[in-house]
Amino acid sequence: MKKNETDLAEIEDREELAPNEAKKEAPPSARERLIMAALDEVEEVGFARFSLRRVANACGVSTAAPYKHFKNKRELIEAILRHINAEWRRRQDEALNRLAGGSLRERLVEVSLEFIRFMVENPQYRSIMMIRNETFDSEYLQIKADLSARSKELIREYCVESGMSAKVARIKMYVVRSLIYGASLMFANCELTYDDAAMEVVRAAIDREFDLPPIASEHELKPVFNKLRNDASVSK
Repeated sequence: MKKNETDLAEIEDREELAPNEAKKEAPPSARERLIMAALDEVEEVGFARFSLRRVANACGVSTAAPYKHFKNKRELIEAILRHINAEWRRRQDEALNRLAGGSLRERLVEVSLEFIRFMVENPQYRSIMMIRNETFDSEYLQIKADLSARSKELIREYCVESGMSAKVARIKMYVVRSLIYGASLMFANCELTYDDAAMEVVRAAIDREFDLPPIASEHELKPVFNKLRNDASVSK
């Protein structure tokens, strides 16, 4: 190939690459910046003292700017929850894809561990996910519940596959979720070192739970089941 033809080909290659490179380096949109600033605001002061004015100031925009993207504070808070859900779905899909050929139990344990990683590595998300449900109305609660929908589904599927009763499956679900949230808080508070060795201990604890017999008889568990039923009806 002649030199001028080579130079022309190189120029054309650069021109084809440029849009992709620009896309990778594109800064977040105004809406995305407002959501991220709102996340920091909620983490710092909570939902009760959440201020659109401070969010606007953090983004260096006018106090009217947020209203171009969100009708009101409620809509921005909803966008925060949906943003967290979208990020978790992406991480969850990646975890499941890593074990595409694995057993249902292996995928269940891996998703549980990935949720712990997600909370530990995103403290701004964790502070919102751990807020008491009394803070949210029913619409917010439904969006928040979507975070654990897939893991709950996997637990149910595994319990059915293993021949566990619905009542035992429900208890298993709460025990596993307790292990997930407990480990996340212990890592966040530095009670456990967040490393591969500690995660393997957590993995073993979650996996072992599915081999354990019910923690008590159905008669002894009746008050627990009633409490879980009441909590579920409040969340709806």
